[in-house]
Amino acid sequence: MQPLNGLKIPSAAAWLNALPDFTNSRYAGLICSVMDAKPKLNLPPPFDEAVHRHEREIMRFILRATGDRDDALDLFQETWLRAYRAYRQLDSAEGLRPWLFRIASNLCLNRKRDRARRARVIADTEFDEEHSGAVSPMHDTALHLKSMLRRLPNKQREAVVMRKLGGLEYGEIAAALGCSEEAARAGVYLAMKKLKAE
Repeated sequence: MQPLNGLKIPSAAAWLNALPDFTNSRYAGLICSVMDAKPKLNLPPPFDEAVHRHEREIMRFILRATGDRDDALDLFQETWLRAYRAYRQLDSAEGLRPWLFRIASNLCLNRKRDRARRARVIADTEFDEEHSGAVSPMHDTALHLKSMLRRLPNKQREAVVMRKLGGLEYGEIAAALGCSEEAARAGVYLAMKKLKAE
């Protein structure tokens, strides 16, 4: 023990030695059952692990939903900021992916509404005019697909982007869009039908 102004303060080793040994006590089973139950609780992973696991697909989704790289970067950061603020409220690991897509989807819709309110239109026509001779057929196809996706209703566009480009299951799409699984499936079907018709 070390004296401090007349008080004797035990060292860390003395504190550890003073703790009771629960391994051979009647509490051993309780402690082990609590420790074993932790993986069964299905808690979400640590936030940095969630970011690492889902950042690429969230960025791809936002980029395809907005069509603008600068907006996508802003919304990507805002998605993770909002997810970080509300991460403690997430109940399980199964809800993590659709929850992140829901945040990203809502932010994309908000950005689109803000743009409509301000009547700002961003189009690819300037790029097409500048590079009309050097545009590859692949680029033309991508621009055509992009313009066809813009003409779809919001929910159908988001559903088809999440399914075909993001690889989400219908249940995850339903959770992200706040609709039933059947509505998500119908949204993807109708979007694909419209895209094939054009």
